[in-house]
Amino acid sequence: MLFKQQSSLETGNILGSFQDHQIKVREEKIVKNKRVEEDNMGTEESGGVSKRPRLDGQSSASGFENPLVPYNDVDDEEEDFERGKTANGGGRGEENRGQVVAAGNGEEEEEEEEEDLYGQENSMEKRKSQFEPREDCPYLDTVNRQVLDFDFEKFCSVSLSNLNVYACLVCGKYYQGRGKKSHAYTHSLEAGHHVYVNLRTEKVYCLPDGYEIIDPSLDDIRHVLNPRFTREQVKQLDKNRQWSRALDGSDYLPGMVGLNNIKETDFVNVTIQSLMRVTPLRNFFLIPENYQHCKSPLVQRYGELTRKIWHARNFKGQVSPHEFLQAVMKASKKRFRIGQQSDPVEFMAWLLNTLHTNLRTSKKNNSIIYECFQGELEVVKEIPNKAITEKKENGDGQIDGGAGHYIFTETSRMPFLMLGLDLPPPPLFKDVMEKNIIPQVPLFNILKKFDGETVTEVVRPRVARMKYRVTRLPQYLILHMQRFKKNNFFIEKNPTLVNFPVKNLELKDFIPLPMPKENERLRSKYDLIADIVHDGKPNEGFYRVFVQRKSEELWYEMQDLHVSETLPQMVALSEAYLQIYEQQQ
Repeated sequence: MLFKQQSSLETGNILGSFQDHQIKVREEKIVKNKRVEEDNMGTEESGGVSKRPRLDGQSSASGFENPLVPYNDVDDEEEDFERGKTANGGGRGEENRGQVVAAGNGEEEEEEEEEDLYGQENSMEKRKSQFEPREDCPYLDTVNRQVLDFDFEKFCSVSLSNLNVYACLVCGKYYQGRGKKSHAYTHSLEAGHHVYVNLRTEKVYCLPDGYEIIDPSLDDIRHVLNPRFTREQVKQLDKNRQWSRALDGSDYLPGMVGLNNIKETDFVNVTIQSLMRVTPLRNFFLIPENYQHCKSPLVQRYGELTRKIWHARNFKGQVSPHEFLQAVMKASKKRFRIGQQSDPVEFMAWLLNTLHTNLRTSKKNNSIIYECFQGELEVVKEIPNKAITEKKENGDGQIDGGAGHYIFTETSRMPFLMLGLDLPPPPLFKDVMEKNIIPQVPLFNILKKFDGETVTEVVRPRVARMKYRVTRLPQYLILHMQRFKKNNFFIEKNPTLVNFPVKNLELKDFIPLPMPKENERLRSKYDLIADIVHDGKPNEGFYRVFVQRKSEELWYEMQDLHVSETLPQMVALSEAYLQIYEQQQ
């Protein structure tokens, strides 16, 4: 009877001391010596912490547990919550229990830490086993390769963020994240699409389960997302004659795929297709390790576009340069942008100079661009007397006198990436048949501009007479026919046809070239590899390009997505605007 009364009076304290009771239960397992147990209880009483009767101690000594305080070793979260309250000082009872724990035996604390550690490890193992990679995903048959397109910007279709983006392999849309509150997780529950690939790490996951899928059947998707080439494969590209097949059954040639015209971006497409024929430049960008030090988005996007064009395992026989165009718009500050027609000559010059600036190292002013395209000119400038007053006073240059007329001559050397050729003016009158005659001019005639003797009159930035002479030929020679001239009212186009050889263009017969060094021979023969053509009116026309496939020495005409084989004679009959010649080795 006395036991029941005492229990009813102390029920509140006993229920409040949940943690204290558990400590004493553990104490019974560890401490077997009765004297140690009494010392510990005496320590609590002498410290003045608790003045209530030691009911739980009596139950432990008598060998049975108190039925009013059930012991549960499974609910660790509630215990952790109570510990958090104790640490935050939540009430007087919690403070007392905290002091009891602090005054307890060191062995009890170590045992508690060990059990907490094991509990955390078990929960981590349970969570790890839940998300460990699997090879038997039941949703792999839902992957639809027909809808996959990795050519566009990697942005979430909901949040428009480019961080941690996943592509749904069932519908092809992009979503952000894979956590429980992410857009990809929500899409997996709403649409029932369960297979997703991380666009940066290329890992494939099953949502909403969250585990990674390890299956070799997904490697073709990774190769399309990020095409890869070994150095041995790069060496064999120009020897490959094998066609590839897209998912829709159409055949295409790697390197001869069409580029999508997003909106008046044909000037970009013809420039890219031309540069793809420059073997050293192509090989450089096919291996990302060559430019991994460069953080320029333009360089990275150009490398990705090069690998996609030459990839032999594409899902479709075309490539969209959307990401590259976005990088161009940003790098050029919208000088070249989608929806506005531009000049491929201006774009070629800007692209080559920008790529060189981004790729060059601080130690030397050199890059793959200069190694391929840079030559050197000797320029002799003759300035009339009105513009040489300051020069005469300084005593610079050479002054020739005669009848009060002075000429100042200045000689300099300058590098070049492309040569501009002047076309003769078209006839002003019609012939007897009332038809306009389209004049023709041989390429060798307009190349005389660079023989060192022909005088070229210029008016900007000042009136002068110029003489040019080539002192060093590049490995790849870019020639630009200046067809467009802008007057005070409109832009006019010169329709003059240029007669040029497709193979064996010999320059030394028309241009005086410097003598080569010892043990070197003069390389002055060139073969045409790309020819950009403009058709139509100046402001309304479009561009197309003729390119050569080296493995078969065949010519192809490319206009955006249209790719067809053509004859070399058709190349020579076109209105050439920009040409790339390769030096014979």
